[in-house]
Amino acid sequence: MHIDILTLFPEMFEGVLNTSIMKRAQDREAFSYQYVNFREFTVNKHNKVDDYPYGGGAGLVLTPQPIFDAVNHIKANVSNKPRVILMCPQGEPFSQKKAEELSEEEHLVFICGHYEGYDERIRKELVTDEISLGDYVLTGGELGAMVVMDSVVRLLPGVLGNEQSAPEDSFSNGLLEHPHYTRPADFRGEKVPEVLLSGNHAKIDEWRHYQSLRRTYERRPDLLTNRKLSEKEQKWINEWKNC
Repeated sequence: MHIDILTLFPEMFEGVLNTSIMKRAQDREAFSYQYVNFREFTVNKHNKVDDYPYGGGAGLVLTPQPIFDAVNHIKANVSNKPRVILMCPQGEPFSQKKAEELSEEEHLVFICGHYEGYDERIRKELVTDEISLGDYVLTGGELGAMVVMDSVVRLLPGVLGNEQSAPEDSFSNGLLEHPHYTRPADFRGEKVPEVLLSGNHAKIDEWRHYQSLRRTYERRPDLLTNRKLSEKEQKWINEWKNC
């Protein structure tokens, strides 16, 4: 996978991209990236990339020309058709399902805006996906792009040390992840559940499924709204309702 990052502040990405899993992914050649400072594409004599909005209002809006030219420059040098992602509060709420979808792509382009917003023509003509991290506003799209990139890159083949890690993450199967325990078996009087020490993998799997479902039921019941419950899952939920 290759990722192009359109940003006015490329230095914001350095720590994230060059440490931990993201650094490992590059070392294993799972993905590469390039910064594209779209200020370098502006034809404005003062090097500006923003202007006041028509109709008045507070704040400045990113003008279309620099971003159009930057994206077209990227597309002119590749044979594939990249997904162009606009980080925006108005976008689709980001989810694990979206991360899995994007991880199948060869080429992603992130547009990270600043100021009050984007000229609408950027949204209409260039963008394939609009993504929001939630119902709040950040100073710019850089932090959101970092989150999405991290979530996507860790799903690429060979990036995680254990290939089972990603499928067992919270949200990957529609449920929150079950509780985890490690040594010591008894820590200040709090003991690891006996089933996890039993060596009975069938019982361990059932315990984890039970705990995963219960944690979801208690903390994020909205995730169960459209889930097709098995007979066993429905029985467990009925028991919790009657407690």
